[in-house]
Amino acid sequence: MVLYRKYRPKTFSEVIGQEHIVRTLSNAIEENMISHAYLFAGPWGSGKTTLARLFAKAINCENRKGHEPCNKCSACKEINDGRAIDLIEIDAASNRGIEEIRQLKEGAKFAPTRLKYKVFIIDESHQLSKDAANALLKILEEPPQHVIFILATTQPEKMIPTIISRCQRFDFHKLTVPQILKKLEFICKAENIDIEKEALELIAANSSGAMRDAESFLDQVITYAKTQNIKKITTNDVKDILGLIDVNIISQFVDFLIQKNPAKCVEFLNKHLEKGLNPFEFAKSLIGYLRSGLILKIDPNLDNPLLENLTLEAKSKLKEQLNKIEERNLRKFLKIFLEAQNKMKYSPIPQLPLELAIVEICQNE
Repeated sequence: MVLYRKYRPKTFSEVIGQEHIVRTLSNAIEENMISHAYLFAGPWGSGKTTLARLFAKAINCENRKGHEPCNKCSACKEINDGRAIDLIEIDAASNRGIEEIRQLKEGAKFAPTRLKYKVFIIDESHQLSKDAANALLKILEEPPQHVIFILATTQPEKMIPTIISRCQRFDFHKLTVPQILKKLEFICKAENIDIEKEALELIAANSSGAMRDAESFLDQVITYAKTQNIKKITTNDVKDILGLIDVNIISQFVDFLIQKNPAKCVEFLNKHLEKGLNPFEFAKSLIGYLRSGLILKIDPNLDNPLLENLTLEAKSKLKEQLNKIEERNLRKFLKIFLEAQNKMKYSPIPQLPLELAIVEICQNE
């Protein structure tokens, strides 16, 4: 079983982050103040579906103590195993039409077969068609007592306001690097994996605040290490396996930019591309590095999660470079490379927009 499924939280105490949501839902369960509809909004990989399943399990648990499900009764086991017929999960991205919602409406009329509540989890609910959304609204206005709806979405602004008004809304946040790192360390200890802490930090920093992505990256790294008989996974192993860009490469490139030396920039870029460097990943990492620079330029003492992917050495080097760049030029660097990144998608020579950006920056600064 893949790691993100194997180590999916089975109790509220195992959930990483989202403390404000866990606390509110826990109190609602203990006080038996269950609403008929919830809206879980937030970025991908932040735990919306996990908490939806946990909530469904807790309110249906036969031997619950406080707010935590027992994970031993038949209801808990069926939900954990994914075979609970009264827990219906719908992907609105592929089931977005009026007919699907009409079928849902018909199914909601019938009492649960085994559980106390029939729970509908509708993922990516913002993708429902206009007619389907209006049909869903009708159910939310007059829901049967035994039915609970949990709508999950990454884009709540695309949902019709009347649906949002019928739900208790919870906004999920991206996880921080320390939060993700804590979970990755737990998994490695449980799996008896020998890996450098810096390697785990690199995985956490490149997961975009999504636990699911971090666990998938770790899964990929572990699989490769086992097939290659790697006893201890290093930071360099993670960079090679996941195709991550060494921050030192980006830092050296920025040095040449500051020197306004287009020949050196282009030569340096193409030398690393010949070694297998991915131009799209390079552009992404460069923009991230410059963005961190802009944050530090605004306030050198700013403690921002965006800087957590930089080591102390890299952060020190960046601050040194910032002494040689005016803020207006740093903003220009970012705008030009953002435009280049967009053009790379359509360019017959992927690195050409980067080369043109280099020339523009070095000649016009």
